[in-house]
Amino acid sequence: MKNGQIDVEGIARVAHEVNRAYCLSQGDTTQPAWEDAPAWQRESAAAGVAQIIAKPETTPEQSHEGWLAQKRADGWTYGEVKDAEQKTHPCFVPYGELPLAQRTKDYLFGAVVRALAFQPTTA
Repeated sequence: MKNGQIDVEGIARVAHEVNRAYCLSQGDTTQPAWEDAPAWQRESAAAGVAQIIAKPETTPEQSHEGWLAQKRADGWTYGEVKDAEQKTHPCFVPYGELPLAQRTKDYLFGAVVRALAFQPTTA
């Protein structure tokens, strides 16, 4: 919290880094650190955080659907390789078609957001 407001960017940073650490544990070294991530990637994380803050009961599937909708609006399509210039992504599929590791990332992201955004305040 910042001045009684939820720090969306701060939570997005932490959620991004948790997902990056998870990716590294899976042998995926393609995720940049928050500071090195392009603006579109940081904005995508912040949008995911905002979606969960607005509707805390958001499921991982709903989170993925929100991500898909945003990517589609930005001109992204399915591609076997993630390519920001071509705007292709291998996760541009329905949630049920994602590999378990990718579904786990959606779960982790939501768990981190809820833990940080809705932590009880102490007096």
